[in-house]
Amino acid sequence: MRLDGARLRNHFLGLLLIVLTAGRALADGNEPTQAEGTDPVEFQPYDFRFQSTYIWQRHSAFGAAYSGPNSLRTESETRSYTLTGTAFMGIRAWQGGEIYFNPEVTSSESMSDLHGLGGLTNGENQKGGGRDPRFYRARLFARQTWNLGGGSETVESAPNQLAGMIDKERLVLTIGTLSLIDIFDTNAYAHDPRSQFLNWAIMAAGAFDFAADTRGYTSGAALEYYLDDWALRVGRFIQPTESNGQQMDVHILRHYGDQVEIEHGHQLAGQPGKLRLLAFRNRVQMGGFQDALDAWAAGGKIGIPAVADVRRERSKVGWSVNLEQAIGDDAGLFARLSANDGKSETYAFAEIERSLSGGVSLKGRRWQRAADIVGLGLVQNGLADVHRQYLANGGLGAFIGDGVPPPGTSYHYAPERVLEMFYNIAVGHGATAAIDFQRIWNPAYNADRGPLGVLGVRLHLEF
Repeated sequence: MRLDGARLRNHFLGLLLIVLTAGRALADGNEPTQAEGTDPVEFQPYDFRFQSTYIWQRHSAFGAAYSGPNSLRTESETRSYTLTGTAFMGIRAWQGGEIYFNPEVTSSESMSDLHGLGGLTNGENQKGGGRDPRFYRARLFARQTWNLGGGSETVESAPNQLAGMIDKERLVLTIGTLSLIDIFDTNAYAHDPRSQFLNWAIMAAGAFDFAADTRGYTSGAALEYYLDDWALRVGRFIQPTESNGQQMDVHILRHYGDQVEIEHGHQLAGQPGKLRLLAFRNRVQMGGFQDALDAWAAGGKIGIPAVADVRRERSKVGWSVNLEQAIGDDAGLFARLSANDGKSETYAFAEIERSLSGGVSLKGRRWQRAADIVGLGLVQNGLADVHRQYLANGGLGAFIGDGVPPPGTSYHYAPERVLEMFYNIAVGHGATAAIDFQRIWNPAYNADRGPLGVLGVRLHLEF
């Protein structure tokens, strides 16, 4: 049975009603336990916030032995920008139950039409963006918290988070439309391109091909269990109907993205940190690189191999390790290591199958600029062997593919490496300006291209 937009909305509203009903039924006795000797925190009944972020980037001209359909342009590009505006609205509907709604608007122009890199340079870029402003529903979800005891802790007010108190042991169910990395693969120092690093492979685990539409959002459910310093998360979310598409496949029992993550908070030399281990499995209709190469060879190697010609039911699996570690009141370290099986096309995130990133974030207290932040990050991205063979024969992906090498030459694979530095300057209450620079070696895993520099300016306002 095919579900159209109206039916999908009805299904979602029905599911939301179930959550509302369950929340009300379980509200009695769901108040958090207050630790002895602590003052109660007033529960925030509702919240409204707004953010707007403008990011401009240019890349320098660079040398290349050859270029193809999905190459980053070798001449300098100066007209790349993104502009987003988001309203964050939340209400406490009942004891333990919250509902959030985020309408959003965006306008953008991408470097080389968002082609030519594994780790794309602006986390605010959308695959289906354009210069005309586009309004849409970014998030609409319900969150139910069941407090189970063990003492309480304070929750600060933040976007999509109401202030209050929660138990150290609790269950949290989130259901609706959101960004999957709102819940999974978070990191205190490298997660938000509106205030931290811009590169896709630093803001998230590069090889985590998480479910999302072209704007970065999906629908589904996640269940989290917290116990003192431990957290366990599981979730299932819907996928696009086709690779890197906007229309979503609502048949969540057939095509989906599953993930499980375990998190442990710790103290190292008296400083707090967190370690997260994540595994994911995607089940969708997608093309495999070896199938594409085999079909191309069987056809006499006419043209180029194409994953779009060999799409069928497949699974992609992968994992990531994610560390954040404070090294004082004003500094922190982060690191991520991730990989996926590398057998099939990128479905919803970046064309990365191996990724190692790390860096440091430092507040400016030492130079009397306590609200300023300096960040330095490094990342190395790689591809599986079969994907390299696909590119060597001229194959194209969603973002990369430099075409068939000229006669007498061959494709020279090399890991893509990125150095990113930014400085956030606090210019007023809720307002920051930042300058960002990225140096990229072997763009799109091609040793015969680059290196290049990407200069960026970011203006961010929130209230």
